[in-house]
Amino acid sequence: MTDSSPTIASALFDWNSPRMRGRFVARHKADRRLQIYGLTAIGTAVLLIAILIGSLVASGYHSFVQTHVSFEVFVDPSKVSADAPEKGNYRQIVRDSFTAAFPDATSPRDKRALTDILTADAPYIIRDRVVADPSLIGRRFEITMPVSDPFDQFEKGVIPRDVPEEQRKVSDKQIVWFDALVAQDRITTPFNTGLFLNADSRFPELAGLAGAIVGSFYALLVCFLISFPVGIAAAVYLEEFARKGRWSDILEVNINNLAAVPSVVFGLLGLAVFLNFFGMPRSTPLVGGMVLSLMTLPTIIIATRAALKAVPPSIREAALGIGASKHQVILHHVLPLAMPGILTGTIIGMAQALGETAPLLLIGMNAFITSPPGGVLESATALPTQIFIWADSPERGFVARTSAAILVLIGFLIAMNLVAVVMRKRFERRW
Repeated sequence: MTDSSPTIASALFDWNSPRMRGRFVARHKADRRLQIYGLTAIGTAVLLIAILIGSLVASGYHSFVQTHVSFEVFVDPSKVSADAPEKGNYRQIVRDSFTAAFPDATSPRDKRALTDILTADAPYIIRDRVVADPSLIGRRFEITMPVSDPFDQFEKGVIPRDVPEEQRKVSDKQIVWFDALVAQDRITTPFNTGLFLNADSRFPELAGLAGAIVGSFYALLVCFLISFPVGIAAAVYLEEFARKGRWSDILEVNINNLAAVPSVVFGLLGLAVFLNFFGMPRSTPLVGGMVLSLMTLPTIIIATRAALKAVPPSIREAALGIGASKHQVILHHVLPLAMPGILTGTIIGMAQALGETAPLLLIGMNAFITSPPGGVLESATALPTQIFIWADSPERGFVARTSAAILVLIGFLIAMNLVAVVMRKRFERRW
């Protein structure tokens, strides 16, 4: 037995034996399989993201340019009074001015069909121009305005011209007139600033995200002002002052559970408490921000506690050793050192709140708002709810507007996460 044991040990640990070589080969194959699985997963995720972004860009890039038409307008003094320029017959002024360049459009039906090239808000655009400058009454001036959605889609190639007339919203005669405007260099497709400067509208060519962007800003401002100080205070108490015991464990478990609660539950809570019980105004950024703050608080508390734990105990001990009190240690030493991690967690939580739709729908922040809100107590909408509204609209032009709004929202989310990454890299301390 003694003579055979060295032989057995040498056989077991002989690196050149067939058995050990087989084990090495199997381990290397397992490592390679694991790497392949990881690369496959990453490649699949990147591919799916690329498909998502590509589909959004393919269907939404049209909305970043808008077809405009330029024509000469004559403000007839017999139809507009200088004493009350806002009450003029601007619809007739638009029809007479636009059809003047097309002598073949003589019948009322042809004139209506020709005027359909213009946006439905054309009379109001000219009215606002004249009200701002009453000296235009009795004069001729050049004006540029968007065309209606069917002709915008036609110019962008979404509505093809080679299909039968009954299968498109643009008639053959209207195509002839539109081509004449193109030949006269009266049709342009500049960058669509109205997508960011206009509020919502029933007409796709005029609809924009200004109201939703301002509403999201006010809601996030309220959310930040509530969740940031409350979240930090709660985390500091739980991490630095609370005694470790049964109640602190229950609080910690509940906070972690709240971070995983679906956002629609917070919307139901806001509907029941803020709107029904307290009677706060519906569809306002104030209520929206309060609901989002409830949803963001657990994330901020967890991130703040993690940042506080990352501060070395030696800093606390050194501050206490030179006579600092407990609150001086926290306010003057621990919190400033933990602030980069706290801000990073806060920004990520705010980015998550920016993309939430369900809680805002439940408190009514999906109203049809034609102007940006002037404060937190005025009715408003938000970017996610504006996307929901446009996605539910039957007009074809809102399909591209929906994809463009999603791209804008993704852009804001990426920007906020980049800010968090930059702040973490810039202010991060290694102990």
